[in-house]
Amino acid sequence: CDCLVEVVRCFDDADIIHVEGKTDPIRDIEIINVELILADLEIVNNRISKIEKKAQTTKEKDAVLEYETLKKCENSLMNNTPLRRVEFNEDELLLIKNFNFITLKPIIYAANVSESDLADDGASNPHVAAVREFAAKEGSEVFVICAEIEAEISELDDDEKKMFLEDLGLEKSGLD
Repeated sequence: CDCLVEVVRCFDDADIIHVEGKTDPIRDIEIINVELILADLEIVNNRISKIEKKAQTTKEKDAVLEYETLKKCENSLMNNTPLRRVEFNEDELLLIKNFNFITLKPIIYAANVSESDLADDGASNPHVAAVREFAAKEGSEVFVICAEIEAEISELDDDEKKMFLEDLGLEKSGLD
């Protein structure tokens, strides 16, 4: 994939139980980040164990570059920093591109809100504000979507969809 889209719950609803007990989008983002970091860390550690001896004994230029770059990745991941936040030079980027690290990919946050928060694009929703602040720190984007509305829209034909969106005061669906 070229990027990740992480859907983040930004609404409270007593009828829809949250696995963690309450809505906290930043906690949810951090949980997902840890899972993605662990997946990349496993790849890094497996490759380091294969290249380390070659890099240290033969001092072959390509092996040394790979080892040092992977150690840089390992250090970042061990410090809970996704690889997309790490500065790599061209040679390093070319080298790690083949590993398809998931935390190297850009991420977009889809703030899933209630229908009432759609009209102002989540501006009055403190959960959306927190996600926007978090995303800004990592250079990511946020868009607001109401999954409930999107499910309803997906079942409509084009004319009904247009009328439904107009009734909501929207020009296009969140997925568009």
